[in-house]
Amino acid sequence: MSTSLWILGDQLTPHHPGLAAGRRVVLIESLGRLRQRPYHKRKLALLLAAMRHFAGELRAAGYEVDLRQAPDFVTGLRDHLAAYGVTRLVCMAAAEYDTRAMQATLGDVLGVSVEVLPNRMFLVEQMPPARSPKLMEPFYRELRHRAGLLLDGTGGPEGGVWNLDHENRRRYDGRPVPPPPSFAPDELTLAAMADVEALCPNAIGSTDGFDLPVTRAQALAALDDFVARRLPDFGPFEDAMSAEHGVLFHSLLSPLLNIGLLEPLEVCRAAEAAYYAGAAPLASTEGFVRQIVGWREYIYYRYWELMPGLREANAWGAERPLPAWYWSGATGMRCMAHAIRRVLASGYTHHIERLMLLCNFAMLAGVRPQELNSWFLECYIDAYEWVVAPNVIGMGLNADGGVVATKPYIASAAYIGKMSDYCAGCRYDRKARVGDDACPFNTLYWHFLSANEIRLRANPRLGPAVLGLARLSAAERAAVAERAGAILADLDRL
Repeated sequence: MSTSLWILGDQLTPHHPGLAAGRRVVLIESLGRLRQRPYHKRKLALLLAAMRHFAGELRAAGYEVDLRQAPDFVTGLRDHLAAYGVTRLVCMAAAEYDTRAMQATLGDVLGVSVEVLPNRMFLVEQMPPARSPKLMEPFYRELRHRAGLLLDGTGGPEGGVWNLDHENRRRYDGRPVPPPPSFAPDELTLAAMADVEALCPNAIGSTDGFDLPVTRAQALAALDDFVARRLPDFGPFEDAMSAEHGVLFHSLLSPLLNIGLLEPLEVCRAAEAAYYAGAAPLASTEGFVRQIVGWREYIYYRYWELMPGLREANAWGAERPLPAWYWSGATGMRCMAHAIRRVLASGYTHHIERLMLLCNFAMLAGVRPQELNSWFLECYIDAYEWVVAPNVIGMGLNADGGVVATKPYIASAAYIGKMSDYCAGCRYDRKARVGDDACPFNTLYWHFLSANEIRLRANPRLGPAVLGLARLSAAERAAVAERAGAILADLDRL
């Protein structure tokens, strides 16, 4: 029986469970998948370059590798089966719903035996929780305990507490920010960049200046660089936003984790080792581990729990179109202009700009969740449905009815002013609620609270925010409603 292993483009791990001595490997560059959306060209260049380097590394390790381009996955697999006389196909379960569903019927479609191995790229697939968690925090503690991360000699958390988030809420103070390492493209990567420009002309952005890690060795070097140079300051400033620094002290490892060049446990172990060596404080190390073992794994767990209905969830009945300036950054709101132009240029902004700017505004403005979800999928280099849908539709827009997050993540300009330098120099007044110069975040925030007061009062986590409405007189509420109506009627002009 002739067997081949099909490895997907987001499964480029040397620890793939299907790799076995003497087993043939097939990788397919699906033009249909590359063009499914106008993805960011930097993401597509990363995928093609990483796949091609991975194929080369497998060949160097003694594997027979068939790397082929095809109109779609099925056509590519059919051509591979015919070329090599394959009668049995092995693959690892996909991280995304549609691809995993396709794998389930692949045997019938291709007329060969197909074995789908469990996905080993997520800790929660290897050590699922005893029962479905209601909240992320207990999920995080259970998974961290089972993985043996940052535990003291008794099995409890280092430092006596599981979560040090309260120590990690500082505004950026101007200290030097070591930039992420840059990896000059080699000939294989340059060819991938050229192919993206030629094959996907309608994709977002450009491959110019592409310098991301595309090999396992480069990914490990990027991990080492983060742990040594940015992890120590990561914690205090993980929620800070800066007009000058897009990455700040964040790791920029998510694109590498999401295609398998790095694995979650090894990334956490590297941060943990730095803490035990005295090279990083506990608050920074715990905050980083929580992003991986808590947030990332929890989001993946919820995705599979909520699909496929999550795609169309719209618990708040939001139906406004996404403002046109999400595609240009041409808005007078300085924070939104910076964040949008940054992602359109680089394919990246860190998590607070995603949640508390891009999603926050859309939530307050009543933007249809599916439009913002599509925008995120297309614009970010680390975007895959399993991570975007629960984050945008669930956490960011609360459109899943409060399953992923128990409250809407909404805030006024007061939060943006506290955590960033964006408000300085903005044409809008961050302290005003009404008037042509009032920050739209303020007007829409107080309008949202007022319009949904009864529903929000039922949520204990939003109680203090809703109680703030008592400070507004009836006349002030009416003025807020009038100004909000004008904003919402013409969002494209902000």
